[in-house]
Amino acid sequence: MSDLNMLLHHALHYASLGWHVFPLRPGTKKPALHGNSPRRPCPRTGVCAGGHLGWEQRATTDPARITACWSAAPYNIAIATKPSNLVVIDQDTRKSPDEVPPERWNRAGIVDGHDVFAAVCEEAGQPIPWETYTVHTPSGGTHYYFTAPSTVELRNTEGDTGNGLGWKIDTRAHGGYVVAPCSTTPDGEYWASDTSAPVDLPTWLVHRLTPKPPAARTAPIVSRSERLPAYVAAAVRGERDRVAGAQSGAHTKTLFVASVALGQLVGGGMLPAATAEAELFNAALHMITDRCQCTEAEVLRTIANGLRAGASRRRTAPTEQAAMTTAALFTDRGAA
Repeated sequence: MSDLNMLLHHALHYASLGWHVFPLRPGTKKPALHGNSPRRPCPRTGVCAGGHLGWEQRATTDPARITACWSAAPYNIAIATKPSNLVVIDQDTRKSPDEVPPERWNRAGIVDGHDVFAAVCEEAGQPIPWETYTVHTPSGGTHYYFTAPSTVELRNTEGDTGNGLGWKIDTRAHGGYVVAPCSTTPDGEYWASDTSAPVDLPTWLVHRLTPKPPAARTAPIVSRSERLPAYVAAAVRGERDRVAGAQSGAHTKTLFVASVALGQLVGGGMLPAATAEAELFNAALHMITDRCQCTEAEVLRTIANGLRAGASRRRTAPTEQAAMTTAALFTDRGAA
């Protein structure tokens, strides 16, 4: 069987399991689908006629679409984890013998992600869940496939960051994909050693990987003696709504600009700094839980930087100076 036919055969097989596939450039791990960037915008034709669709939305189990795609070129195969109801734990190896674990994992017996995962299981008092669909990568890593929980939407993790499992361990869930067996890169081929059906992700791992909710914050109550002037309250509402409606990919820019605008009011003595911070933070909570995975610390840092920048160019009352628009602020200052 030719390489082309073999890849088509495997792509159709994964689709028959209910796994949503899409093509990767031949010999690589990069999607073969067009993107949507300022330099190369989406053509807004075909499946994207109603708006750009990324690889997660275009991943499919349709045999006709799969056959048409993999009959055209020997594309590698990607499996989109969220549409496929999968969580994949990726245990990687060291890039070189000189690479040493960070302090948290720098102890006897740990040299790569496989050892870290074993340690994580031991610390949790749980057996290592080896018996599930298993794929070996050309670099010596291992992918363990699990059925995603129905009670919570898990997201990708990387190493120790956030609620990640540890050094040299990544997970792929919402917003992620894995390279499927039969695909090849210059390092070699991805191959499956255990093709049994993925088992449910163990409950203790569901808890470990569940995104932590952001700390609840309440905007300080403005007392009657601190009641905001109508034009200040309107400015706060406008910037708050702007931040609340910010789209993924423009979070930091939008939040910084809004913070500069309110910072000018803070600098002019017309708005308490704590009120400005709280209003902006509450409006930005969706950023922390959105797929871009902004952190609370990043959101607070952006607000603080914007308020500081705005306060250095304080805004006077409307009777003394015309209001400056957010658009003008951004043109003048720029986003962090």
